[in-house]
Amino acid sequence: MNNPTVQTPATSLVDAPLVIVTGMSGAGRSTTANVLEDLGWLVVDNLPPQLLSDLADLRDDAIARSPEAAQQRVAVVVDVRSRGWFAHLEDAIQAARERGERPSLVFLDATDEALVRRFESVRRPHPLQGNGRLLDGIQRERELLVDLRSSADVVIDSSGLNVHQLSAKLSSLFAGDLRFQLRIAVMSFGFKYGLPLDADVVFDMRFLPNPFWVPELRPLSGRDEPVAAFVMGQPGADEFLDRAGDLLSTMVSGYIREGRRYVTVAVGCTGGKHRSVAIAEALSARLGEGSRVETFVVHRDLGRE
Repeated sequence: MNNPTVQTPATSLVDAPLVIVTGMSGAGRSTTANVLEDLGWLVVDNLPPQLLSDLADLRDDAIARSPEAAQQRVAVVVDVRSRGWFAHLEDAIQAARERGERPSLVFLDATDEALVRRFESVRRPHPLQGNGRLLDGIQRERELLVDLRSSADVVIDSSGLNVHQLSAKLSSLFAGDLRFQLRIAVMSFGFKYGLPLDADVVFDMRFLPNPFWVPELRPLSGRDEPVAAFVMGQPGADEFLDRAGDLLSTMVSGYIREGRRYVTVAVGCTGGKHRSVAIAEALSARLGEGSRVETFVVHRDLGRE
């Protein structure tokens, strides 16, 4: 038997011939579909995985009739609502790669706590809940998706993001400037709210003095100049930025060689309001100085306190 051909992921999500969106129920698949439609993508929701090849054939036919159709970007949302059909998704993706196509897989995730809160707020049962608890359905779905998550090209953690923040992150991801070889999301967060699930690199800023204990700085955030000046004026702050910048520069070269096009660098402090925010802003500016990298900042927990 011949060994299957493993295709290299598309250069970026922007120029991928097909993007498959999946992930945990309640993690933001619908928001992703809405963002893609607003960006002009053709979005097919809840498509049975077995029909991926048919969709590819339809797209080829459209291109043959009108070459301009090649500019139409296509995304497919696939999830556990398709029940038994969902189990065929991995096979369908592998079959597409063997045909020479290069679909990109985007996985939406969130913590169990965040998912429970969202389902309870809309008063809807989980698709796999059955007669059990809401958490039972979430855990059952997570078990079903563990292999897909590990093979995804991009994992997006929506746990601490509201709809507007998630939409902004998705817009930046899917409408990126193709001149750049790598896009880096620099995310500030608070350790007391948990680590970001989609973090590729995590830095801990709790070695710096906390502006929270300075009365006049406490109500401000790291985006305010007095707090930023306080944080950057501490011993070790500049040295950290220099060394983190050098380390990430080395990693950027490796990511590009390995075909990675999207990376999340997480910068944490206790509450995600002062130190991590100031350092994330400064680190993003530092990383964005290169011609190969485009950066943007997400402050996950700012305003949460």
